[in-house]
Amino acid sequence: MADSLAANPAPIVMRRFGEIWYFERSLAARLTRSLSRRYSIRALPRPTRGHPAVLPNSSEAGIVCLADLPGHDLPLLRRLTRRDPHIRLIGIARNGSDGGGAEDCFATLPSTAASKLVHKTVAAAFDNIELAQRERTARAELKRTEREMEELNRIGVALSETRDVDALLDMILTKARQITRADGGSLYLVEETRPDALTAGPGERHLRFKRTQNDSLQFPFEEFVLPMREDSLAGYSAMRGEVINLADAYHVPRGRPYRFNKKYDQETGYRTRSLLTLPMKNGRGEILGVLQLINCKTHPSARLTTAESVTREVGPFSERAVRLALSLASQAAVAYENSRLYHDIEKLFEGFVQASITAIEQRDPTTSGHSQRVSRMTVGLAETVDRVETGSYAGTRFSPEQMKEIRYAALLHDFGKVGVREEVLVKAKKLYPQQMDVLASRFDYLYKDLEASLEREKFKALLDFERKDALSRVAILEEKYRLRRAELEEAFRAILQANEPTVLPSGQFERLFEIARQTYRDPRGLERPVLTPDEVRFLSIPKGSLDPEERVQIESHVIHSFNFLLQIPWTKEIREIPRIARAHHEKLNGTGYPYRLKSDEIPVQAKIMTICDMFDALSASDRPYKRAVPSERALDILELSVKQNELDPELYRLFLEAKVFNRTDKR
Repeated sequence: MADSLAANPAPIVMRRFGEIWYFERSLAARLTRSLSRRYSIRALPRPTRGHPAVLPNSSEAGIVCLADLPGHDLPLLRRLTRRDPHIRLIGIARNGSDGGGAEDCFATLPSTAASKLVHKTVAAAFDNIELAQRERTARAELKRTEREMEELNRIGVALSETRDVDALLDMILTKARQITRADGGSLYLVEETRPDALTAGPGERHLRFKRTQNDSLQFPFEEFVLPMREDSLAGYSAMRGEVINLADAYHVPRGRPYRFNKKYDQETGYRTRSLLTLPMKNGRGEILGVLQLINCKTHPSARLTTAESVTREVGPFSERAVRLALSLASQAAVAYENSRLYHDIEKLFEGFVQASITAIEQRDPTTSGHSQRVSRMTVGLAETVDRVETGSYAGTRFSPEQMKEIRYAALLHDFGKVGVREEVLVKAKKLYPQQMDVLASRFDYLYKDLEASLEREKFKALLDFERKDALSRVAILEEKYRLRRAELEEAFRAILQANEPTVLPSGQFERLFEIARQTYRDPRGLERPVLTPDEVRFLSIPKGSLDPEERVQIESHVIHSFNFLLQIPWTKEIREIPRIARAHHEKLNGTGYPYRLKSDEIPVQAKIMTICDMFDALSASDRPYKRAVPSERALDILELSVKQNELDPELYRLFLEAKVFNRTDKR
């Protein structure tokens, strides 16, 4: 067809708008004469057997094809119009023709139509082409905008879900570069130095260079502080809140206070061309940082390693890119502010937790460091469980939030001790100090009474007997005194020994009961037991220093801890802290407290903490109510608890194999 057109060139007339196509020797030929003044006219050779029909390329400016309805050119032009949105078909009918096939035509005209009608019909066809083009453009723009909004929404969700400040800053810069096709970029944060406590007014503001990225070259990165001044691009944008969009960073418009810092280009050989600097504003209009994007690329995958590649690939940042970047910067500012607020809240809560631990330890200084040590071991054992690939915990995994739950639950597990009576909380021996003082005074009285009785008997012997017999009698009395004194001292030693708490149950109290059956006369002559029933009850405690009533008080610290932790509005990620903390004294066989939970009712996190809590309670530094036992002995006691179905055997095995007990500093 191209050769045919070259051999028989059609008349081409410069058009004001669009082209008119028709086949030679068709009914439309006559109608085109009046159109040549306004449009380009192209006469197409009719197809023959030797020369099949080949149509020229269409023009985006629009084409109107005039086709004979009764002829054979209509099917060919109809196929063309169906595949090209810039073409309209007008059918030409003979006078009296029925106009068959006109259903695919924009309009139909009789072959004898007046010039004015032809012009109006053709103009309407071109208007329709232009209107349809505008509609397509609008639809394409709408779809593009929708895609951009969806992308911004996805970015916004990703930013809002990222709470780690460093990860968030990386994501902000990465996403800003992606949506603007920037080769590189930097991020600055606005910081304010805290004023002295005695100084009124705000602190001094400055910019901190926090992040840099580049697809083409690895820049040396080191944080530094930039003064908040208008002579730098970032400083100007931070102070004025304005966008700076430079097509060429080396040609800053005259009169601007800022200048481009060529230092990095000179040191690395990189060439910065287009540069976009924009502020990160939160919802209140406060500027939290500055984004600086470098070299907008035609092809996102291009690498700008030579001056030629920069010239070929880099163009200015479009207004659309600026709008997108500003929208992202606003989202980024809010996300950064929220992330920073979340971080501040975490610091605040961490301070609260540490203050709570201090409050516990001030009530019972002998347990200083216990909560911290238990927390370190519990987290260590949880990390071990999280890594195992075999055994009953092979499928157990803890998320970072669950690890945080475990840590806080372990730190706060004993906070409820603030609700326990202090004398019970710090009770060192089976008898309270004042009880022991009374008992010691009683034995002092018995010693003195025994001495007085001896002196009375000696005086009486001297009066009643001759000297020789009296001396013999005195010797007998002194021997009886010595034996009785030794018996009293041995009894007191037995009481002192019984007063010492034991780690394991002990039931050897026969000597204690024997002493309790003895009596003496008080100064008023009343007969009294050497040991009162309360003293016997306390001294015969088989394990530890607490009687059943006192143990209930101590055990109530778990309930106090649980009720206290329930008052805190935990986030859903760490809301299990109260439930974990309340179960750290439960045993698999249901003999624990306070709820006597069985194995499947106890959270695995609490099972982990129980092992660590018991080990530290046994092996930590001496406490008033017990002496520390070596680690080996503590592990033996834990193993005994495993055999008694109190502790989880698999967790204890992991505790041993990973040597989790070495994660604590015993004091």
